[in-house]
Amino acid sequence: MANTIITQYPLYNKLPVGQEFMFSVTNSMTVALEKSVKFVAYVYVSDGQPPNTSVNTDLIGTFKTTPNNKGTGIFDFRGLLESYVSPDNLSPNTLTKYKGVAGGGLLQYPIHIIDKFSKQTKVLRYVVFKFTTEYLDTTASPPALVEAPDAISPLYQVFDGYLKHSNVLHRGGLGWDFGFDLQDFDLGTSSKKFLTNAPTTQYANIGDYGTLSFFTKGITSGTDTVTKIILSYYPTTGPTLSETVDVTQSNGAYNISSGGGLGNISKSLLYFGCFPANLRNWSSNFQTMVTAGAVEGGYYTVQAFDGGTAASSLYTINVNCPDLKGYESIRLAWLNQWGVWDYYTFTKKSIKTISTKGSTYEQLGGTWNDSLYTPYGYKGGKKAFRVNATEKITMNTDFVNESESEWFEELINSPEVYILKGFTTEPSGAALPKLIPTDYATPVRLITSSFTKKTIANDKLMQYTFEVEKSKTLRTQSV
Repeated sequence: MANTIITQYPLYNKLPVGQEFMFSVTNSMTVALEKSVKFVAYVYVSDGQPPNTSVNTDLIGTFKTTPNNKGTGIFDFRGLLESYVSPDNLSPNTLTKYKGVAGGGLLQYPIHIIDKFSKQTKVLRYVVFKFTTEYLDTTASPPALVEAPDAISPLYQVFDGYLKHSNVLHRGGLGWDFGFDLQDFDLGTSSKKFLTNAPTTQYANIGDYGTLSFFTKGITSGTDTVTKIILSYYPTTGPTLSETVDVTQSNGAYNISSGGGLGNISKSLLYFGCFPANLRNWSSNFQTMVTAGAVEGGYYTVQAFDGGTAASSLYTINVNCPDLKGYESIRLAWLNQWGVWDYYTFTKKSIKTISTKGSTYEQLGGTWNDSLYTPYGYKGGKKAFRVNATEKITMNTDFVNESESEWFEELINSPEVYILKGFTTEPSGAALPKLIPTDYATPVRLITSSFTKKTIANDKLMQYTFEVEKSKTLRTQSV
């Protein structure tokens, strides 16, 4: 009985699910000699430890295909795997904190407002495949289906990202295996990046929330590559300060001492709340600078480290000064190419438009269900039965540079966009979890459907205008 052989498979072990996920399988002797031959794929997906292909605990489906004209079975699992990963909108209900209060039970915080770290829950999964060759054994009486010895694929980690047409695919030594190289995000040196295409210099208001995300383990090594995040504050007045946030369980992550190897997939990607409002949640140093009025107009930096070695690029967050014209700032969060979140604060003129759509009816002008008819002036004529209101917001950026211009392309393409509410101060002595607003992240739909990319050469000063519509309709009284 001939063995099943995997002749083509994805080149890298960690890859975005929004790419072709191709496997080719052969069994030349069985295809040539046996009847009713099919190639069978068993797919195992896990949100915890790596799947065990010897049991069916993590088996999500069995798929079959007949050999093509070359005697090969070809599978593409992209459509299947896309349904097993999704964005993280909420933090896990353990370890993660908001203003020092840990989540628990049904209490889960919006991922954007966390203190320090949060593990992933839905964006990343383990996947492994087992292939066999099925055929009809006609020598048996009655004939029976038989499976040839199986072949096991490498263990993959797939995440909720996609590839652009401009992303270059790399091919293996024989040119059959291909995939996108994620080395830019393989933290370990000062040239590596967090999971974003955003520029390394960003701007935020003093009340803005947001996160940066990163893979915690080497893409090829599987070992921990980040032990801490160092924040360096450069206020407008006063001394420069530094603050270290260790990657530990007490900070919402996991203990490095027990984090080696692959382990639970939830540990493989972390969110770090690093924008001004996140720091105000927990950092007494940052809050002291806020109270002293030394933050707005200053800046701070964020960088990952592995021990004493820089493991990521240096990210700079400039804190905006108050707008003297009184424009209301609007902060958007959107799902980026790599399945996590990017943010931008629109600080210039915004216009809010409320449109209504209601149903009407003709009301009788008096009392008809009484002993006598009585006319009433407030009754009669065409009346509104219900009025539903929808809010649209037109937002304008400040002057931007070309790197931000490229970044906005992802906003146009993003399937999930939210307006984030800023930092709030709870009443003294209140039970904190009960006062967390439900509207920290308000879903919106981006109405702007076209994007003209601007450059300094063509446009000199560059500004952009975007329009969004709140997804939830305001439902008013019915009469």
